[in-house]
Amino acid sequence: MQTLIVGAGSFWVAFIFASLVEYWVHRWMHKSPGFGKRHRDHHRRNEGQGVLWEFRDYVKGTLVMMLLPFLISPVIGVGWMSGATAFAAFSSYAHQLQHENPTKCFWMPMPVHYVHHKYNMWYHNFGLAVDWWDRVFGTYKPVEWLTDESTQPDRSYWQLRWW
Repeated sequence: MQTLIVGAGSFWVAFIFASLVEYWVHRWMHKSPGFGKRHRDHHRRNEGQGVLWEFRDYVKGTLVMMLLPFLISPVIGVGWMSGATAFAAFSSYAHQLQHENPTKCFWMPMPVHYVHHKYNMWYHNFGLAVDWWDRVFGTYKPVEWLTDESTQPDRSYWQLRWW
């Protein structure tokens, strides 16, 4: 039972920590001229790469952090890696969904990444999958976002670019 609790705790700590890393990396992309070059191109195109390519980039960029907890214990390592991988999958899906069908982001009152792009918010709304870090760090900026342009044809949650 204790192993299950430790593994589940490790999963959730990793999931939440990954969301914090995502927030700060995105924020850093808006400040760093070298690191942000590819990101500025993403803003010009205003489209995601596809869920699987986003996922690949998230995992590739954080693989070392995903593996380090195995040095503590296998249980913590599996829980941590599972939580970080789950967040990477959720975030890559949420990112693509906000580019293609933002009204489907039912877990946020306002799809922050969609708004970030639509209103060219270089200093606000850095979250991709969640908005809680924008709220914690004071970068959340609510706007009236539901317009004819944001309303998409009725498509399912799975009808988006996967690769």
